Amino acid sequence: MDINKLISLDQLRDDQRELAEVIGLEAYKKLINYYGGSLLYVQKVDSVLKDTRDKELNEKFDGANYKELAREYGISEMTIRDIVAPKRKELRTAPLEGQMSFDNS
Repeated sequence: MDINKLISLDQLRDDQRELAEVIGLEAYKKLINYYGGSLLYVQKVDSVLKDTRDKELNEKFDGANYKELAREYGISEMTIRDIVAPKRKELRTAPLEGQMSFDNS
């Protein structure tokens, strides 16, 4: 079928019309050309931005500011601990400023 025959939202079923109204008819055409017949999951904003949030948390983490970060991001201290676990390990094993290392690697 030729997608160019779709020229009006009135040609669509109610559920599809709603989607086309949200994203626009041209974007809807692209969507069905690429994903037509497939199941498509659309993430929530929080999920989409989770990686960005986690990167920011790791940049702000200083080794002891769990409570402050939890308040700032509206998540639990336990979640903060899970997110910054690799950074926490890195901070624990890093040499202190001025400390000599005997590691030759």
